[in-house]
Amino acid sequence: MIQYILRRCLYAIPLLVGVNILTFILFFVVNNTDDMARMQLGQKHVTEQSIQNWKQQHGYNLPLLWNQQASSSEKFTKTIFFQKSMGLFILDFGLSESGRNIAADIKQRMWPSLSIALPSLVVGLLVNISVALMMVLFRNTYLEFSSIVLCVILMSISSLFYIIGGQFFIGKLLKLVPISGYDTGFSAIKFLILPVLIGVVSGIGSGARWYRTLFLEEVEKDYVRTARAKGLTETQVLFKHVLKNAMIPILTGVVVVLPLLFMGSLIMESFFSIPGLGSYTIDAINRQDFAIVRSMVFLGSALYIIGLILTDISYSFVDPRVRLT
Repeated sequence: MIQYILRRCLYAIPLLVGVNILTFILFFVVNNTDDMARMQLGQKHVTEQSIQNWKQQHGYNLPLLWNQQASSSEKFTKTIFFQKSMGLFILDFGLSESGRNIAADIKQRMWPSLSIALPSLVVGLLVNISVALMMVLFRNTYLEFSSIVLCVILMSISSLFYIIGGQFFIGKLLKLVPISGYDTGFSAIKFLILPVLIGVVSGIGSGARWYRTLFLEEVEKDYVRTARAKGLTETQVLFKHVLKNAMIPILTGVVVVLPLLFMGSLIMESFFSIPGLGSYTIDAINRQDFAIVRSMVFLGSALYIIGLILTDISYSFVDPRVRLT
């Protein structure tokens, strides 16, 4: 098991390097260092000298990927890519272009993101599995057909409609919860109810249909027919056998998502003015803050790889046939 984990971690290193290079290239294809300087200086008429001073202070006066004028290894090390990106592998996120500590911002903003993402995941998982089990229990009936039609309708609606509609109907008309904002401690609950509710409702369509497909595949297998032949009711078959044997694909989706909960939701946090990592990333893109963008992309990639490793490890606990060597 330990050797397997170490091998997967070693595989992750070239993958993260590739992600860093791709992020770097894409960012500087769209932006250049002069535009970044003008954006950060925030002046309408910025002199060329002030641009050069800003680039000198922030280390953007070097070549991007290859320093032809340097000698030996400095051709690679004395570049913007090496100076700005290599520290990420030791979790040194550095400072943003505005001078803020990125690691401190991440520690502060990950809690609002988790406060939305974690309840949405748990409640959404329970609701989706329950709806899917109901559709399988009443399969080949009008109830299943109506549920499938409703799921397709929910899938076809844009997530923006749920957000704007929920803010207008629940927040503005009924005035049950605030439309946007955030607070600390237990006072934050009233600000989280609507985003969590929207996150759960918007995911019912795709989630319930996917779990229904998993359960229908299990229902037709031989062990289910044997269980029915022994006199078990359909409810007992679903909860004691079908649900248990469908845990592997369910676990795959859940464990992979868990590390990414820290990253927050870009759209949800922006619309509800929640100071999480999602809105943090959007604001950095708008400000052309490459330091924050590269840090968030690297963190998201690393967390996703961790999720894949955790998924493989969790298989050995759910499926006794799986043995990692």
